[in-house]
Formats: sequence, C-alpha cells, structure tokens
Amino acid sequence: MKTIGLVGGMSWESSAIYYSCMNKVVRRELGGFHSAKTLMLSVDFAEVEHLQHKGDWKALDQMMADAALQLEKGGADLVLLCTNTMHLCTPAIEASINIPFYHIAEAAGQAIAEQGLKKVGLLGTRFTMEKDFYKQKLLQDFGIEVITPDPEEMDVVHEIIYGELVHGVIEEESREKYKAIIASLEARGAEGVVLGCTEIPLLISDEDVNIPTFDTTTLHAEGAVTWALQGV
Repeated sequence: MKTIGLVGGMSWESSAIYYSCMNKVVRRELGGFHSAKTLMLSVDFAEVEHLQHKGDWKALDQMMADAALQLEKGGADLVLLCTNTMHLCTPAIEASINIPFYHIAEAAGQAIAEQGLKKVGLLGTRFTMEKDFYKQKLLQDFGIEVITPDPEEMDVVHEIIYGELVHGVIEEESREKYKAIIASLEARGAEGVVLGCTEIPLLISDEDVNIPTFDTTTLHAEGAVTWALQGV
C-alpha cells in the first residue's frame, strides 16, 4: 500500500472526513486490521482565508507548494489537497514535487463521465465558481460543460461556506437556499451538480435534490485510496 499525503485544515471539518473515508475504504477492500497509510499536514485556515480574500495567490502558491514538498520529504507517494478552491495553486504544487498530484476535479470528472452526463452545475466558493481552473479541467479532460449560479446566488453560496460550513455550523435555512439554487441550475439544463467545496456535502446530499450530486470530498478520498492500493 502506498502512502497518501494530505494537505488539510481547509477546513479541518472536511479534512476529518477525508481521513475517515480513506480508512473505511481500506477496511472494506482489505478487511481485517488494515487501515490507510496517510500523512497529513494541516495548515492554519485563518492564514489561508486571509490571503484568499486579500487576493494574494502568490503567497498561497508558496504555502501549498511548501506543504506538498514537506509531505513528499516525509515519505508520501501521492499528494492531494483536502479542498477544492486551493487547486488554483496546482501549477505551483506540481512544479515543486516529484511525486504525483491528484486533482480533485479529476475525481469529479471521472464520476460524472461514468454517469454519461454532459452538463453539470458547480457550487463552491466564489473563487471556484468564478475562475476557470475547475470548469476548464472538466471541459477539456472530460467534455463536460459547467454552469454556475448567477452572481447573487454565488454570494449566498460563498457566504454560507465561510460564515457557517467551515465552522461546522449546519442550518436548515441554508440547506433550503442551496436546494433552491440547485433547482435553478437544473432549470437551466444541469443534469447533475458538483459539490465543489469539501464542506458542502455536510449540508447537501442526493436526498435533498432531484439531480445527482457529486460529493467531491468522498470521490477524491476514494480515488486516492484506489491509487494507493494498486498492486496490493
């Protein structure tokens, strides 16, 4: 079994789900007393959030690259970020390490393609929804068209993430707001919706909406374990 390196803490609530999910998959696949071989470097999310909203992506590139390199030096065979938004730093990370980097949109794209969907909605932080790094990967690598909420809906999605979900706060009113936004995406032709922030699955699941949801946290964690178990 190979060792999975995790850059976590963004937020720690979703990082804990990664750890739990990976160990459950290993138990399911190998049985007995087996558990996942992992290393986690958990950053201080307050520093990350400050730099995000300041727009200092150069500093964030360096922070993520340093974390990935530290994991490689610690013995990781694969690196992944326990977050969607920070995949904006992918080029800096890949340039800093000599081991594979597993992109979260790769995990999402594979799952969407397996269901034969061609158009999906994307929910996430404003950074993820507005910038092209996620949408372009799904389009270029999988031929999947991505649509996002309108600007006012984006504000709602973003504010609930940073005001509630990253603090572990789950509000029924916020769930209803997300459901309404997903229904709006469905009306615009979305065949499914990518939960493109690792905290959103704390609030929304398939049971809440009419179209398939793609839980990027679980898909990413399960995909990493599949890679780590190759040849076992």
